[in-house]
Amino acid sequence: MARNARPTAAKREREKALSERRQQKAARRQAEKQRKAGQQRRPDGVDPDIAGIVPGPQPPADWQLEE
Repeated sequence: MARNARPTAAKREREKALSERRQQKAARRQAEKQRKAGQQRRPDGVDPDIAGIVPGPQPPADWQLEE
C-alpha cells in the first residue's frame, strides 16, 4: 500500500506551533537573563530575608499595648 510522502497540513501546523513556542521560550530566557544582569548584587554574607533584624527582645506590637 502506498503512503502519502507529503506532510499533511496538520503536521505543518504542529511544526509551526513548536517553532513559535521555541522562539517564545528563547525570548523569555533572554529577558530573564537581562533582568538578572540589571539587578544590584547583594553584599556577600548578607541574607536579604533577615537584613535589618535586631536580635534580642522585641518591643510589643500595637495590639499588645494597653491603653
